[in-house]
Amino acid sequence: MKFTRRPDLDPHTRIEIVRLAWLYQGIYGKMTQIAQAYQISRTFLYQLLLAANLQLEVLFSEEKRLFQKDHRHFDQLLLLLRLEGKCSLLSLSSILKALDYHPNAVGYLSQFFHSAGQTLPSTLLMPSKTWVFYLSDEIFALHVPILLTIDAQSTAILNIELASDRSADTWRAHFEALEEHQFFSLGMASDRGLGLVAGYQAACDLALWVADYFHEFRDLFKVLHQLERKAYAAIAKEDDAARKFAGAKSAANLAKRLHQYDTAHQACEQAMALYDQLALLLHLLREALQLCSPHGRLRTQENVRSELLLLFDMIAALDCAAITHTLKPLHQHLEDIIVPFAQAEAIAAELRAVVPHDALDFLVLAWHHDHLVYQAGSKQKRYHQSEREFSWACAEGLLGDEFDTLKALVFNKLDAIVRASSLVEMVNSLIRPYLSSCKGQITQEALNLIMFYHNHRRYKSGKRQGKAPIELLTGEPLPAEWWELLLQQGTKEEAAPDSSTLPSRPALQLMVNNDGRTGRQAMAPCRALVEPTGAAENNRQQTDAEAA
Repeated sequence: MKFTRRPDLDPHTRIEIVRLAWLYQGIYGKMTQIAQAYQISRTFLYQLLLAANLQLEVLFSEEKRLFQKDHRHFDQLLLLLRLEGKCSLLSLSSILKALDYHPNAVGYLSQFFHSAGQTLPSTLLMPSKTWVFYLSDEIFALHVPILLTIDAQSTAILNIELASDRSADTWRAHFEALEEHQFFSLGMASDRGLGLVAGYQAACDLALWVADYFHEFRDLFKVLHQLERKAYAAIAKEDDAARKFAGAKSAANLAKRLHQYDTAHQACEQAMALYDQLALLLHLLREALQLCSPHGRLRTQENVRSELLLLFDMIAALDCAAITHTLKPLHQHLEDIIVPFAQAEAIAAELRAVVPHDALDFLVLAWHHDHLVYQAGSKQKRYHQSEREFSWACAEGLLGDEFDTLKALVFNKLDAIVRASSLVEMVNSLIRPYLSSCKGQITQEALNLIMFYHNHRRYKSGKRQGKAPIELLTGEPLPAEWWELLLQQGTKEEAAPDSSTLPSRPALQLMVNNDGRTGRQAMAPCRALVEPTGAAENNRQQTDAEAA
């Protein structure tokens, strides 16, 4: 924020404004802690701070009422508050009224967002055949399904639609629309939704389908949480029995309380042992599902199959009826679970023909730890960073001048292996706050505007930090921020000589930096965020949608 000296303000007022500015900066820096301490929504606190920031700018700047003098800046403010700030229309209207900006009616805001994206598409368009790996899922708005497909590498939303149902025919049309827009599937990772899987297999019968690991093993980890709760309950019962035994006075009561304590102690030991055994086996299960061994060798299908069968037998041997019921579908889905390791085998054979074997093992191990750096906590993060650097140093010593080239080759090949659809859940978490703000009454225009925002906003953290999904997809840097591109697109529509002759969904062309890759061109999706004018404001918790 750039402030200028206001000659019309007395020194006392200027001092007070500076003090408020410092206070604002301190609150903004500790916004998350303050929100948790006072049990208020982080989004609500952000909106208050944004309003305070604007008030300071109005009071302390010579450019008072800038947004009212410059409609373009006012439009930027509306887009930022709605999409970046996730404000509902009622909240947005209240902020504008508090700052005395006009127009500020909810009806006007609704029409503004509707007009902003009315003619923009819901499906990206490429100029030529482009091969991508799909991550698909379905979420719901008031029991109405929203079908969503993103690219596994760039996380760009390729297609999002408000559908009448989630049947196989609807999903098939969804994937066929992607093919019409020059997207062709290398494979898809998803949960086991019947319509989703059947529709994909009907539209892309020869492509690969990968079962999402989170959904496959979720029930087994739920059993672990149940056993943990039972173990804590048994510990509490043992502690209670010990206190009662300590308070007994007569010999008969002492014997009775001692028997009760022995029974509670045995039950506690059994509950803790069962939990510990299952926790250890599930830890080994996680290790078995890693793409590479601790020595840097990519695992094969046969080795993973044998390890999983052995672990399933050991888990089934535990004395727990819930485990037996949970393991049955895992045995049936075993071949689907090990599909990524077939791809790993093919990649390993390809890389060993180019990269010396010892150096390849170090590079694979470095990739493994680099992948885990973005998923681990602070202590584990430092460990994985240290292991990654050590493996890089070893590989560089073996490869010399070829290190950078071969490292990029290995990392690109291994990054292409997809084992989960967790990134699509990240996109779902981006959409849910908007569903909450309009109480589920979302429109296709709203979804398309969310799609434009997600594809063109730059990540603030993670391994994609500083890059927008559309940049990763096309390889071409964006010329401006997402709100500028959206306003430019609206200007192009207004400048069209005859709007009646234009197609309803024109393309926003992005030039391509081929760089040895398939040429790509993107149609930027952008439709309106429409919310009913009578919708009540809904307190909600902001969800961080940054990709790991």
